[in-house]
Amino acid sequence: MSVSVNFVAEGPEDGPVVVLSGSIGSDLRMWEAQVGPLTSAGYRVVRVDHRGHGGSPVPEGPYRLADLGGDAVGLLDRLGVERAHWVGLSLGGMVGMWLGENAGERLASLTLCCTAAELPPVNWADRARIVREKGMGWLAETSMNRWFTAGWQRDNPEGVRYFSAMVASQPIEGYVSCCAAIETMDIAAGLGGITTPTLVISGADDPATTPEDGRRIAAAIPGARFEIVGPGAHLATTEAAAQVNPLILEHVKENS
Repeated sequence: MSVSVNFVAEGPEDGPVVVLSGSIGSDLRMWEAQVGPLTSAGYRVVRVDHRGHGGSPVPEGPYRLADLGGDAVGLLDRLGVERAHWVGLSLGGMVGMWLGENAGERLASLTLCCTAAELPPVNWADRARIVREKGMGWLAETSMNRWFTAGWQRDNPEGVRYFSAMVASQPIEGYVSCCAAIETMDIAAGLGGITTPTLVISGADDPATTPEDGRRIAAAIPGARFEIVGPGAHLATTEAAAQVNPLILEHVKENS
């Protein structure tokens, strides 16, 4: 059963809708760098928290990718949005691929950032176990080296503190339940059936979902475009925003 996830809507009320869906361990604040450029271009920007994250409900887990996808469809229904541009990073990109395979009629375009269609399941089971033992503070400390390059961290200490606090604030139950959604996802085999116009963006320095992961997605989705930005690790939407934002804008404009 879908839950009513938390969201913030900004920009002109009559503009084409762009949904921004983020990484596991983050909330809708991770998209600050994208809001201004998109709203200034006339888009209605809807930033959303996954179930178990930010201001969204935290139902008992484990979750499945289909649960998060159902939440997304439910949000579009609540907003009265027939078709939206979906921009997803990491887990948000996985939800986007699920939507492309199962609810493609609700999508005007797909932008898949720093994501993968399949990852080693044991890694996620191990991470969930450690987070239950050590808490989200431990995860906040270890996440920054995956999310940002060493250079960005050195030059942006306030940004590191901001994103570390974001990770630390997420509910443990929501995080480990979303780990299960990634561990059990089954979307790779269906990528060839996605007909939504798709842009795949990878961070050149992303250790979590590598450029090769992005390249495989783009090769599997008919007509998909693939771009690498850098320097940029897993949150390339922040670190390489000056490169990412024009790519997103061009893609949604072409398909609006």
